[in-house]
Amino acid sequence: MEMKVKLVIFLCVFQFMAPVFGTGARLSGGTRRNLEVKKHLSQLNKPSLKSIKSPDGDIIDCVHISHQPAFDHPLLKNHTIQMRPNYHPEGLFTQSKTVGKKQNGPKPITQLWHMNGRCPEGTIPIRRTKKEDVLRASTIKDYGKKNQKSIPRPTSAAPEPDLISQNGHQHAIAYVQGDQYYGAKATINVWDPKIQQPNEFSLSQLWILGGSFASDLNSIEAGWQVSPDLYGDNNTRLFTYWTSDAYQATGCYNLLCSGFIQINNEIAMGASIYPISAFRGSQYDISILVWKDPKEGNWWMQFGNNYVLGYWPGFLFSYLSDSASMVEWGGEVVNSASDGQHTTTQMGSGHFPDEGFGKASYVRNMQIVDGSNNLRAPKDIGIFTEQSSCYNVQLGKTGEWGNYFYYGGPGRNPNCP
Repeated sequence: MEMKVKLVIFLCVFQFMAPVFGTGARLSGGTRRNLEVKKHLSQLNKPSLKSIKSPDGDIIDCVHISHQPAFDHPLLKNHTIQMRPNYHPEGLFTQSKTVGKKQNGPKPITQLWHMNGRCPEGTIPIRRTKKEDVLRASTIKDYGKKNQKSIPRPTSAAPEPDLISQNGHQHAIAYVQGDQYYGAKATINVWDPKIQQPNEFSLSQLWILGGSFASDLNSIEAGWQVSPDLYGDNNTRLFTYWTSDAYQATGCYNLLCSGFIQINNEIAMGASIYPISAFRGSQYDISILVWKDPKEGNWWMQFGNNYVLGYWPGFLFSYLSDSASMVEWGGEVVNSASDGQHTTTQMGSGHFPDEGFGKASYVRNMQIVDGSNNLRAPKDIGIFTEQSSCYNVQLGKTGEWGNYFYYGGPGRNPNCP
């Protein structure tokens, strides 16, 4: 009798608790994801010697240079850090700086976190990745990675880039192709374009490209971007990107995977740029140079005139282990057309090129690095945009700005429905 009573009680309790057990089973997927996120964060966020809280809410960790994410790469386990390039492109520090001294010319620029401190020598600043950053990605594996079809695709048969299925990515660019390129430089006007949807972004950058535009594309990219999905806000941020297989498995933004080796303790990849240009007001720009060290074969990046940031080891790439076959400069946005209409996400300043200085965004002093490691003006510059009524590009040339272009636009407008 007693046994029967116990059995009835057990069955009643089991029946009552079954939904709870079921919920527990369903939660285990979320628990597993949380554990995976935690593990991924521990890989990205290295132990720091000092942490700095930026006014925009970022935390910048000062990580010992030898503990940075690059050294998680199996081929970099015993790598000796190259603390300076063997060669700069000739003429790098003899450029005329008269533009910056003029009252209406571009002014020096820095990063927002500098207001609250600096990282000590022997460390590098790394923007701390938060749990919510990773959770915004569709999968943990996708976090910090670009969409596969995100750049204009040139074909050898066409004199201009031919866009095939660009998944809503739109561009306004200048480009050169048909030669061997060992680097590129440009000074890029900095704005804070408005983004319509969190899954859209707006950026301005240079691309150094090698290989075909199939599964073997090599790309090194650097510039500024506004990307709510990646960073969780609408701040304008310095970024880099690399891939050796057309964005399939390799590469990432900034230091969100192993690859780029940073040596500089003053500039943080992915950190907010400050100040920003104002319409009909002060204009600010950043200068970016990427070039291949002819001795070691590594691809170096310099920000402004004073900050050599670090390098991508040559072994990361196939085609770029030799040279690039194409260079592009300009803007890109994602047009998700979420409401069946063109996005209102702005490119550049959100104004068309013909509005000119102080209103439209510009890229000036475009240069390439040739086989003799010299900076020189590019030849036969082409321009391209998918929908000139939404975003456009306009080339120019002067003594002070060299080869330049204005670019951008508002997206949706009466002529771009």
